[in-house]
Amino acid sequence: MRFSSLIIGLTSIFTLNAQAASVDDYIKQLPPGANLALLVQKTGAQNPVVDYHGQQMALPASTQKVITALAALLQLGPDYRFTTTLERKGNVKDGVLEGDLIARFTGDPTLRRQNIRNMVAALKKAGIGQINGNILIDTSAFASHDKAPGWPWNDMTQCFSAPPSAAIIDRNCFSVSLYSATQENEPAFVRIASYYPVSVFSQVRTLPKGSAESRFCELDVVVGDLNRYTLTGCLSQRSDPLPLAFAIQDGAGYAGAIIKDELRQANIRYSGTLLRQTQVNPPGIAMASTQSAPLRELLRIMLKKSDNMIADTVFRTIGRQFYGVPGTWRAGANAVRQLLRQKAGIELGNTIIVDGSGLSRHNLISPATMMQVLQYIAANDGKLNFISMLPLAGHDGSLQYRAGLDLAGVNGKVSAKTGSLQGVYNLAGFLTTASGQRLAFVQFLSGYAVEPANQRNRRIPLARFEGRLYKDLYSNN
Repeated sequence: MRFSSLIIGLTSIFTLNAQAASVDDYIKQLPPGANLALLVQKTGAQNPVVDYHGQQMALPASTQKVITALAALLQLGPDYRFTTTLERKGNVKDGVLEGDLIARFTGDPTLRRQNIRNMVAALKKAGIGQINGNILIDTSAFASHDKAPGWPWNDMTQCFSAPPSAAIIDRNCFSVSLYSATQENEPAFVRIASYYPVSVFSQVRTLPKGSAESRFCELDVVVGDLNRYTLTGCLSQRSDPLPLAFAIQDGAGYAGAIIKDELRQANIRYSGTLLRQTQVNPPGIAMASTQSAPLRELLRIMLKKSDNMIADTVFRTIGRQFYGVPGTWRAGANAVRQLLRQKAGIELGNTIIVDGSGLSRHNLISPATMMQVLQYIAANDGKLNFISMLPLAGHDGSLQYRAGLDLAGVNGKVSAKTGSLQGVYNLAGFLTTASGQRLAFVQFLSGYAVEPANQRNRRIPLARFEGRLYKDLYSNN
């Protein structure tokens, strides 16, 4: 049986009548000091089944993606596609482009290097062998910072929070291998595939295996300009290399280096230089292009896998399309607020929206406001086909292995978005009860902390809490 390691010791869980049970009884399962805001309501109903601090503001974490997805469907539509193009400014004669080549990026979170290679091959097939001009990397679709306010600095180099720039290739993430030295105190060395146009240096000291110092000497990475990375700290001696992955910090520079290399491999020369184009300019004549999958497919991946890159490029694109300006975090936030009010009748009130993924610690929303979003989705799901895009408990996405829901016996009955940050375990979605009633629910759980000695089993209290709560909701409504 799945989750057996978590279920040990949980046999004391018992079912209370939902009408008689106090939420405080469920909270007793959680670590001391945990904060819960919980709202449960039948879809289409006016009054809640459970309202426990339903107006309390909380970090949404990745449940924010529910709002992002709804706003994207309302503004962009399910068939919207991100487009990347190679354009020319100038005429082509005898295989020579007399003018600049523009690589125009619009924030496609699924663009791959192979797509770039295919577009360059299209240039070659058109007979272009020489460019008498510059190569312009156009990222004018987005403006201002690529990192949202409130993102923790120490997450910036992690691939799950790679900056969602206009130019994204292979998710703007690369991998390296770190090898310990054969002699202690000698520098570890790093290997990286030539496929990646980045520079990685090692200042990592090798420690003997079992060294007491290894408990406190940590690996770190320092990022410099032009996608230069320096690894620092310590690494204990090991027989196998340590695999590492880091986020690209300069998307335009990374894309430019890849395009330059693909042109070289295709034997297409250019006489100018590689330049960034950040200001909006009239489009050139399209020579080659590639498109993402339709938005609905991207949103499905975003919700099932909690994909931050998709969420934040979509968020900035919503602002760009709604206001007709380069996509910024502020434009995205304002557009989402206006869209939900104008097209869905949802008032966000004092909700704070900063990004589309929920990574920012500046986001704040109440269960009552999130409930408005869920009720709109339920009422319009025949048109939106939204609920099927959410993770399904015990089956897929971030709910495939949710111990508490498995314990509650509601696998296949809960479609919901998870939301996790340090000390945060959220759920927002729908439960189909034993009687066939559909409930919308918002669980915002924060301040969740256990003693250091219990870290390996830190989710056991969560499993107890969710197992008991959702079993009662399923059985008694």
